[in-house]
Amino acid sequence: MNIPENLKYTKDHEWILVEGDVVTVGITEFAQGELGDIVFVEIETEGEDLDKEEVFGTIEAVKTVSDLYMPVKGKVLEVNDDLEDQPELVNKEPYEGGWMVKIQAEDVAEFDALLTAEQYKELIG
Repeated sequence: MNIPENLKYTKDHEWILVEGDVVTVGITEFAQGELGDIVFVEIETEGEDLDKEEVFGTIEAVKTVSDLYMPVKGKVLEVNDDLEDQPELVNKEPYEGGWMVKIQAEDVAEFDALLTAEQYKELIG
């Protein structure tokens, strides 16, 4: 299981790449494996200010539909448009081409509440 050390994680199985006060968010390899083949990603919150843990989109797999949650409070700056035509990127490249959104974080202190790679490994067992 690939759990990059340079990323932060949430209990909702999202990964966060922190670059200053901008974060890139996707779902973990564990999450995409649990969901199965991703067939559709819907994110219509670009430009919106959302609270931490608010739903910013949905991801649909063959088995189920799951909500995507904001890891921190902030503004959705960019949505990965490649996922519209290639949702399978989430399965093939969860940490690269399968990213979901870029967020301008409102309060970088919220990053401290995110899980480290070690804590995330413990969470998923």
